[in-house]
Amino acid sequence: MSKEEKKEKTKEASEKTGITRREFLQMAAAAGVGAAAGAVIGREVFPKIVEVTPPPVITGWMGKILDVDLTAGTVTIKDLDMDMAKDYLGGRGLGVRIIYDEVGPDVDPLSPENILVFATGPLTGTDTPASGRFCIVSKSPLAHPKDHPEHGAIFDAHSGGEWGPELKFAGFDAIILRGKAASPKYLWIHEGVAELRDASAHWGKNTVETTADIRAETDLRAKVACIGPAGENLVRTACVINDANVPGFGRAAGRDGGGAVMGSKNLKAIVVRGTKKIEIADPGVFADVVRETRDEAIPAGPVTGVGLPTYGTSVLVNIINGAGMFPTCNFKWGMFKEANDISGETIAATILTRTKGCYNCNMRCARVSATTGVFAGEGEGPEYETVWSLGAQCGVHDLAAVSLAHYLTNELGLDGISAGNTIGCAMELCKEGHLDLPGYAAGTNPFGDGALLVDLIEKTASREGVGDDLAEGSKRLATKYGAPELSMSVKGLEIPAYDPRGAKAHGLAYATSNRGGCHLRAYLIAAEVIGNYVGLTPPAIPAPTVEYRTATDTDKTGLLLVFQNLTTAIDALDVCLFSVFSLGAAHYAKLLSAATGITYTDADILKIGERIWNLERLYNNREGFTKDDDRLPPRLETEPMPNEIWSTEAGEALVPSGANPVDVPPHGPITSEPTAGNIVPISDMLPLYYSQRGWTEEGVPTQAKLAELGLP
Repeated sequence: MSKEEKKEKTKEASEKTGITRREFLQMAAAAGVGAAAGAVIGREVFPKIVEVTPPPVITGWMGKILDVDLTAGTVTIKDLDMDMAKDYLGGRGLGVRIIYDEVGPDVDPLSPENILVFATGPLTGTDTPASGRFCIVSKSPLAHPKDHPEHGAIFDAHSGGEWGPELKFAGFDAIILRGKAASPKYLWIHEGVAELRDASAHWGKNTVETTADIRAETDLRAKVACIGPAGENLVRTACVINDANVPGFGRAAGRDGGGAVMGSKNLKAIVVRGTKKIEIADPGVFADVVRETRDEAIPAGPVTGVGLPTYGTSVLVNIINGAGMFPTCNFKWGMFKEANDISGETIAATILTRTKGCYNCNMRCARVSATTGVFAGEGEGPEYETVWSLGAQCGVHDLAAVSLAHYLTNELGLDGISAGNTIGCAMELCKEGHLDLPGYAAGTNPFGDGALLVDLIEKTASREGVGDDLAEGSKRLATKYGAPELSMSVKGLEIPAYDPRGAKAHGLAYATSNRGGCHLRAYLIAAEVIGNYVGLTPPAIPAPTVEYRTATDTDKTGLLLVFQNLTTAIDALDVCLFSVFSLGAAHYAKLLSAATGITYTDADILKIGERIWNLERLYNNREGFTKDDDRLPPRLETEPMPNEIWSTEAGEALVPSGANPVDVPPHGPITSEPTAGNIVPISDMLPLYYSQRGWTEEGVPTQAKLAELGLP
């Protein structure tokens, strides 16, 4: 090395290390190194500092995970396994892999041995449209195999808002929570560091109070994810609420009882604040794809550009009711005469105060509303699913009562779908003589009582009186009172706002969902009712007629697999699923490739989704789930949809005909229930599904399929 080269390298070394060669020699002398030896080291070692390769810059991901042992009270920062990240992305995929590896069938879901994962994806917090997502993943205290109620399904639950991006800005992709704290704690994460703090003063408070008080203790700009009284009381339908900055507000990671898992660990909240930058591998290309998706594709979509921004998710009320598949009075009927009273159009005309959106989302589907009178309140929503679960499912068409019940689910930390579905189940149990409810003796009809609805939401969260039974979910409730068939659930998780007798591929999606009854594992409503494909090269799909919706042909089974695989991958990215109404796998592949610097194709995206889906199936098989758990409630498989329309105002089901049509606003005179006479023949549909999945006749992934996907 020449003299000039040494001088240049020494200069570069000084700039990188912050010390000069003279300072290096002084440090060597102070350490007891002789002058001659120090000079040799200085000549030979110091110039070599500049030749050390710096660690690679991680793009898309932050590259760090927090591992929190609540029993020991320790917080450890670990590197993200980048090989795992490449194969599972993040979000649902990363969480499922962790739970599969570390939580076995001998672990009680509410024991300290269970693990709760909070995870973001490589697109979370970037300029990707609708990228304000995160998810929780764990073993469910609610969903379980029918022969092993002590076991639990693997589940993930997703939420929007601002919390997910803030976790990445604080420096982390995910959090692993183990054990159980001896007393209530909250986790405070800020700018790459984390600590556990005492939460005793916050235990017992609702989500809004908790959020305000903890932000005052930490940083008023912090984002809070917390549980309410429902989670503390180990209500099996409790959820995790984030961004509850105003009474009645909050985004929810809702399904499968994640709030109860968090409560079982004595963890009240996770608070995050950060300003770190998410590095992008190819900023120019990434910006181009963002413009293509956010500024062109999403605004141009009829659902993402018009329906959701204008009316929110409740735009579906009249659509689904008109199709004859709006579940009413615990799925007894598929049409509700008064449905328009709780529709998105009515919300917009009466109680809506403004709209809002999650992080970096131009769909702005969230509603902010306020009610007056006996059911006065304010908050976010109501959304389509809670308009249904707290409305039609319970026979209630008083929009103020439905809205107040919705606000309370946010404040108390309840999954609105499962809570409302379970109340509807309790109402039928009461009507059929199995159960007393407040103000109603067994054998009387409580359907339609808005005041009772609100009361039972509060009793569920507190486990007061009959609320202690409601807190167990509909399957355990109905089984206790001798009528398990009245639980409208799959694998113990309550099914949502679409009667599958009117959309049979969607029924197959319910039955085969790994986390139990869920519309978001594969939203076949998009194809069967709305006529919107998922953005891949579409097959020749007919118009969404009654005949198409109620068909069970082979093409629809293949379509279901595409929906399941793509949805799973989007959950791993973690991006809002509503974007799929305008974007397809190719869009997500381009965004992911530009963000991470790893080349992904649309086929890669689908393969990742298939890998995660099969790993979830392996987990559930290990827990004791069999093909017998891939079934719908008996009502939906064996009771044909009646040619009747329920009317709460009339107090009876009305029979439409040509001579005596029933007026159902805004549809006008109805002469026949659109899906009357239909059932869902799941037992006939499963063999083809298993075959196309590459599973055995018993619903177990074959060794060939596992080898193809690189699974254990």
